[in-house]
Amino acid sequence: MKPTLTRTLLTLSLLIPALSQADEREMVDMPPMMQEHMLANMRDHLEAIDEILAALNQEDFDTAAKVAEYRLGMSSLESHGASHMAQVMPAPMREMGTNMHRAASQFARTAEEGDQLRAFRSLRAVTQSCVACHAAYRIR
Repeated sequence: MKPTLTRTLLTLSLLIPALSQADEREMVDMPPMMQEHMLANMRDHLEAIDEILAALNQEDFDTAAKVAEYRLGMSSLESHGASHMAQVMPAPMREMGTNMHRAASQFARTAEEGDQLRAFRSLRAVTQSCVACHAAYRIR
């Protein structure tokens, strides 16, 4: 077999699986600066969840609650610029984001009670909102 044909067949064999799994999430169009802002917010959310898990692991419920409320909860909206970001989001995406922030505030109240299992269960509502949104939408 000629080298060019071999390379072409190899390339096609690698591309076909990727093409068959097209990204069917809804594309949310926003200016590049807002894309970067949103990605930075989501990275911070992921870091906050990691800090919450670490605090729960150490049974440091106060830290878990504070991180949740001020980095993810309703108290975090202004610091994340939520009002201007919401303007470019489809309504269902905005609702998912609001649900995540509310769930984080609810988690904070639950964590303050000091019951580790209840806190972990409550945290799942936060991550479920993240999973649902990322499964439905993309910005790039």
